[in-house]
Amino acid sequence: MELRAKEEERLNKLRLESQGSPETLTSLKKGYLFMYNLVQFLGFSWIFVNMTVRFFILGKESFYDTFHTMADMMYFCQMLSVVETINAAIGVTKSPVMPCLIQLLGRNFILFIIFGTMEEMQNKAVVFFVFYTWSTVEIFRYPFYMLSCIDMDWKVLTWLRYTVWIPLYPLGCLAEAVSVIQSIPVFNETGRFSFTLPYPVKIKVRFSFFLQIYLIILFLGLYVNFRHLYKQRRRRYGQKKKKIH
Repeated sequence: MELRAKEEERLNKLRLESQGSPETLTSLKKGYLFMYNLVQFLGFSWIFVNMTVRFFILGKESFYDTFHTMADMMYFCQMLSVVETINAAIGVTKSPVMPCLIQLLGRNFILFIIFGTMEEMQNKAVVFFVFYTWSTVEIFRYPFYMLSCIDMDWKVLTWLRYTVWIPLYPLGCLAEAVSVIQSIPVFNETGRFSFTLPYPVKIKVRFSFFLQIYLIILFLGLYVNFRHLYKQRRRRYGQKKKKIH
């Protein structure tokens, strides 16, 4: 019986070592999230700093070649942001899936479809404002998450993370809407992504029709994300009710 107990104890110990202790798994998860947020922070910081420096040197001229100078890094950051939605979906993070998915699909639609497929849109000034609002939000959000991974709370950064989005999210949404509106005549002229329904209907469906629908979805998505972020800020800085004596 004693030998059997020792053998079971040894097998349990080996099983725990193979599975990993809860502390080890937690440390691995925190390390993984820290590195992910660090990479995103560096990417968006590169975009933000370069756009700011170019604006001070070139002035308004920097508006018109923003896509050609910043697109590669923005492509990288936005493709990597898919990981953020996956993390929320599988429970690695506590973030709700829907706001993450709305932001991911909305930004990638603007980046890959509106800007990426139409050269006529790549030289427009609206690209500067879209990229700048995106990067400004993220250079505060990702370092906040980084510090959360190591259980640090920098009050200034925390306040910025829960406050900067108030003006920037509507401005970013407005810039995205302007880019969609400006792209409608371009898509109509080129006929890209338009198609004709088969016989007997034979009606040509322009892609601009879907863009007009997307404008409505864009502002609905803004409402969902704004409401989510407002609730987060209220939980963090909500005023405590005064006790009535």
